[in-house]
Amino acid sequence: MEAPKILVVDDESRMRKLVRDFLEKKGFVVLEAGDGEEAMDIFYAEKDIALLILDVMMPKMDGWEVCREIRKNSKVPIIMLTARGDERDELLGFELGVDEYISKPFSPKILVARVEAILRRTGQDAGNDVLSAGGIVIDKAAHMATVDGKPMELSFKEFELLTYFLENQGIALSREKILNSVWNYDYFGDARTIDTHVKKLRSKMGDKGEYIKTVWGMGYKFEVDEK
Repeated sequence: MEAPKILVVDDESRMRKLVRDFLEKKGFVVLEAGDGEEAMDIFYAEKDIALLILDVMMPKMDGWEVCREIRKNSKVPIIMLTARGDERDELLGFELGVDEYISKPFSPKILVARVEAILRRTGQDAGNDVLSAGGIVIDKAAHMATVDGKPMELSFKEFELLTYFLENQGIALSREKILNSVWNYDYFGDARTIDTHVKKLRSKMGDKGEYIKTVWGMGYKFEVDEK
């Protein structure tokens, strides 16, 4: 499988180079655009772009305009970058179908981790069917999960939930985001179903259940404690 192609759109050349260098170290193919119009030209010319990293404040076409245009024809994953810390911007981004929203300044390593997580979720990574963290091992192809080498008896949704947590290590996930990703957008049930599944999942993980941290008022985060 060819390496996923990422389009980085930012009017600051230093920012593009920083992001490109970190992505290329992970084996991604990186394309660059300095404004929204150039981004649209590249996007439609290339056809096989796996993900966009899109700055909000740009000349000619800003990030919102680019996102609106792309969403008319494509569901390609989009990560928005912004110097603003305004919650209204973040809400607008999610309304427009943005997959992740990262405020500047940010850690390039975190950005790359989120790129990898999104591509795993959308099945576009060229990576491994086996995930592991802190004694938890998931074989997605075999649909098996073990803790310290012992198989866990998980329901289908428990397996999907644990996989989603491992794919998004260290990222705080809202209940709504978990519902949308694990139960899909057409699920209209109560978000408390997540709490029920997390409780069962923790009990089946034994002492490793503490890796699933509660983020009060928001949701959960999977994080392996460093000993």
